[in-house]
Amino acid sequence: MADLYFAYCQGDVLLTADGRIPEGESPVAFQPWEHVTSIDNGQLKMENVRRSCHIYRLDRPVTGRPDLQMMGLRKSFDVLSPDMYRLAGKCAELVYWDQNSKYCGCCGAPMRWDTEISKRCTECGKELWPQLQTAIIVRVTRGPEVLLVHAHNFRGTFYGLVAGFVETGETLEECVRREVWEETHLQIRNIRYFASQPWPYPAGLMVGFTAEYESGELQLQRSELAGGGWFRKDNLPEIPGPVSLARQLLDDWIRNSS
Repeated sequence: MADLYFAYCQGDVLLTADGRIPEGESPVAFQPWEHVTSIDNGQLKMENVRRSCHIYRLDRPVTGRPDLQMMGLRKSFDVLSPDMYRLAGKCAELVYWDQNSKYCGCCGAPMRWDTEISKRCTECGKELWPQLQTAIIVRVTRGPEVLLVHAHNFRGTFYGLVAGFVETGETLEECVRREVWEETHLQIRNIRYFASQPWPYPAGLMVGFTAEYESGELQLQRSELAGGGWFRKDNLPEIPGPVSLARQLLDDWIRNSS
């Protein structure tokens, strides 16, 4: 099957006018320095045939082409297939990592690509792979209610779930308890794994959990949260869009709660 071309500029991905990843021949005349790396889709076990994926970081967006468009990666979720969106996210993470791994952290010498997804120092030989920032997100319920919060860093007015980054030396479950306590002063129980999701904004892995309220009075961490409270299905505020694991957790609660 035809090669795929993943090109990015300031958070936007290059798509065809009808919302597909360009394939076949190169869609534009890329400059040599714009090429980041090339991988194949076999790493995601997509389709039945391996396809080469060429990744580029553009110096400027593509304009003046009626057959092409630039689109934000999050927005592309609405037009790409789930598999192609995941692959676009992976390629975007590699672009971000390439920009932030130009020099060796041990000796300062330039790094060069060694494999499809790793680099090696040109002087000391240190090997480097892309690093993920692991975060948890948790749906806390209390009878027919769910805990929703609005963080200061949310883009928009929606309410989401308690979330936070895993600290060194901490289990995922310990992180869930800590984040809920720090942000709301609530104790929880029955922590259960739900699902995980690559989150290429810019290089994360979201790990979702469910939990039940155990005790405590809601006290919001005002340095992190602008609002929050307990909500029933019939009085939900605006909630996250379908691209997020938060929405999957909430949709599951809506379907299965009485």
